[in-house]
Amino acid sequence: MIDRKVLIPMASLLALVVGYLVLGNLNGDLVYYLTPSEAVTQQADFDDGQRFRLGGLVQEGSVVATQEGVRFVVDDGATEISVLHTGTPPQLFRENVGVVVEGSWQGDEFRSNLLLIRHDEEYRSDEDDPRYTPPIDQT
Repeated sequence: MIDRKVLIPMASLLALVVGYLVLGNLNGDLVYYLTPSEAVTQQADFDDGQRFRLGGLVQEGSVVATQEGVRFVVDDGATEISVLHTGTPPQLFRENVGVVVEGSWQGDEFRSNLLLIRHDEEYRSDEDDPRYTPPIDQT
């Protein structure tokens, strides 16, 4: 039988090692992004070309297709940032949807080549959308 004087310190040490391995490795997997207000405040800290993630809502009426991809404005209710995204946007991309874009500052514009849609896992049909109008029956 193992003595309590040995068992308790060994169990504590094992718990610390396991906690360090689990929680210490999580930081590499977490994805952080800045809101538009934070990004503008910290803009001087980012050299042109230094990549980071920016998250916010796509402003209504701001989406314009370009030859390279799409241009739109991301805002957080307080600050707006013009984004030029290179590449095809995801299928769920539209106005008033939450996005996270990865890229860098180019002057006062944010240039992105990675666009992620923020969404929940709750399914809503078209009928749940208050803007939905049912098709007209033509029979």
